[in-house]
Amino acid sequence: MLRVFLAHTPEMFEGYYGARALAALQRHAEVVRNPGSAVLSGAALAEAARGCQAIVADRATPGTPETFGAAPDLVAFLRVAVDISTIDVAAASAAGVLVTRATPGFVDSVTELALGYMVDLARGVSGHVQAYRRGEEPVGRMGLQLSAATLGIVGFGRIGRRLAEVALALGMRVLVADPFATVEDPRIAQLPMEALLAEADITVCLAISDAATRNLFDAAAFARMKRGARFINLSRGELVDEQALAAALDAGHIAGAAMDVGRAQDQRPSAVLARRPDVIATPHIGGMTPEAMEHQAMDTVRQVAALARGEMPEGAVNAAAAHRLSRLGVRPA
Repeated sequence: MLRVFLAHTPEMFEGYYGARALAALQRHAEVVRNPGSAVLSGAALAEAARGCQAIVADRATPGTPETFGAAPDLVAFLRVAVDISTIDVAAASAAGVLVTRATPGFVDSVTELALGYMVDLARGVSGHVQAYRRGEEPVGRMGLQLSAATLGIVGFGRIGRRLAEVALALGMRVLVADPFATVEDPRIAQLPMEALLAEADITVCLAISDAATRNLFDAAAFARMKRGARFINLSRGELVDEQALAAALDAGHIAGAAMDVGRAQDQRPSAVLARRPDVIATPHIGGMTPEAMEHQAMDTVRQVAALARGEMPEGAVNAAAAHRLSRLGVRPA
């Protein structure tokens, strides 16, 4: 039987793996749990996983050259997330270790969070609630009616497409900017990002994170947005120049912002923005529903089951370089 190290801390286990997935995993492998409450990395992760053929890693656990270099028994590093930006795939490949990723099971949960942000930003819900809790009597303000508003979606992947469906159902005008996507729905207008920013009442960042999109939303981007627009980031923190966003909010050019991601640890919103009264921030909870969590956790169960059968698992990133798979009777692609 395979021996698998589950890297999740107790907090990450409760939020991103769960007892049902663990029980399923134990049907295919002997599972060794993270013995402490700290996120492991480098040589410490390799030492904790000594004797294990696979590491099942949560999104906070990196795959570093130090880990791959100090783990001679390791055959596969399985990420319980789509994002593998903290895994050094080149180092894994050099060591012959397979890297896998999960499929996006959080489309609906992130879309629903986006809808909540949109309503809150449009009507000032959080601000009024907080005022009442402080014992104040807030003054109602004129809000933005979503059915009469324009939504701009930057990045038209699975979440962007689902959000567009929801927005259209609300009666919103929907604009999309994504040079790599083809928009087939005639109700959706595809525009360059600059044009979208000038027209949207609410702009949602759902673009992928890579070298080309770092600081995609910078001072120039915020300046192009119409005065009084709202901004939402549900992608990655590095896509937004936080100083530029703060300046746009300070100037009143942006009426409000909402974010589930940022440049703090574990992609959480930075405190300097999260504490602002014109910002709605949540601690990276977009995928934190039982359905979304279990979807990705069960992906890793299926991957371990495939390895146990001597088969190449789905979600493999570097199959051709993973020569250690031969130890399990798996032929590299």
